[in-house]
Amino acid sequence: MAFETLRLLESLSVEDEFRLKHLREWILGCDRVFVAYSGGVDSTLVAAIAQEQLGDCACAITGVSPSLAPHLLAEARQQAHWLGIRHREVETRELEDPAYSSNPTDRCYACKRELHSHLAPIAEAAEGAKVLDGVNLDDLGDHRPGLQAASEAGVGSPLADLKIDKSCVRRLSKALGFPWWDKPAQPCLASRFPYGEAISHDRLRQVGHAEAWLIERGFARVRVRSQGLSARIEVPQERLAELLAPELRDSLVRAMLELGFTSVSLDLEGLVSGKLNRVIPG
Repeated sequence: MAFETLRLLESLSVEDEFRLKHLREWILGCDRVFVAYSGGVDSTLVAAIAQEQLGDCACAITGVSPSLAPHLLAEARQQAHWLGIRHREVETRELEDPAYSSNPTDRCYACKRELHSHLAPIAEAAEGAKVLDGVNLDDLGDHRPGLQAASEAGVGSPLADLKIDKSCVRRLSKALGFPWWDKPAQPCLASRFPYGEAISHDRLRQVGHAEAWLIERGFARVRVRSQGLSARIEVPQERLAELLAPELRDSLVRAMLELGFTSVSLDLEGLVSGKLNRVIPG
């Protein structure tokens, strides 16, 4: 039995109303679901509609490992509580797999394979529940080898199936009153390292702390790329000058050196999601 329908707090276009209607119908067609839930706007929308349509037959599951920044795990917990959906956490061990830790260009395949190796038996034990993810239409055109691992595991992608892209996810989330509708995209911390550079728990923790330092100072959209012991900072172009102000610049450099970096630079191009994928032949 469905729980109370989420009310629209803002109007939607006719097209978006149909997309929301079809998303509800798609998920209602599943008897029981587990949502691979990171706390990002995409998987949170899927989790919200699953809770709305399936109630206690829906559960959000978050894979927890050093590649998930602690503040993002805290946000995922808060959002799940806000939605009222059951939330479980499973520890994943992708760092123990050389196919992940050696950081090849298909690293994400090993990561998602590890995640779904945990989710599949949980779903099977729960009367054969369907595992869903938050993959959206835009993701299909990006370098995302993890999509293959999800497909092999039989994971459903309602947003992609219904041709719902990221901008639509944000519009629906905003209209439904979700406070995180404009939350910046936050790929896992492993994406901060050039392909071929080994990833370790210590390196992930280092960039996680570096980004947390900047987030605490108001830079919600930030990447700290790490090559060797060098930190290269990306923020939106319109905010580059703020980091060059003497007082903030000096404290930033000091903080990065204290974290173990030996040099600090600012990427003048600004923040570009997936920048390190440029080395992959098109």
